[in-house]
Amino acid sequence: MTDKEQLREKLTPLQYEVTQNEATERPFSGEYDDFYENGIFVDVVSGEPLFSSTDKYDAGCGWPSFSKPIAKLTEKVDTKLARERTEVRSSEADSHLGHVFEDGPEEMGGLRYCINSAAMRFVAYEDLEKEGYGDYMSLFE
Repeated sequence: MTDKEQLREKLTPLQYEVTQNEATERPFSGEYDDFYENGIFVDVVSGEPLFSSTDKYDAGCGWPSFSKPIAKLTEKVDTKLARERTEVRSSEADSHLGHVFEDGPEEMGGLRYCINSAAMRFVAYEDLEKEGYGDYMSLFE
């Protein structure tokens, strides 16, 4: 079985289309758009940590928005629409996550990471240790 076939079995059709084919979920349809529990968001493909709930805010754009990632993401120029955008991808799995824009809250650094819910899995604060993400508990102190 190829890696792509294994991913198709592991992921939902929407997760696969977003992470592997750069699709975008419909605005206001993702499970993490209006979601504010304490924890971290990890890549649905690899499990690599992406964002902390402490950096999440309501941008009103229809997708989960964060002021900064936990670790370095890969950025690529995206010219698929009429304007140029900056695509963000996970560093390890190279999953398409969404885009970063320079219209975020100034007091949080000025960036808005606009991310597809389908590209992420949430790990609640109380589950960080048992799921192997204990090092990230300090983000909430």
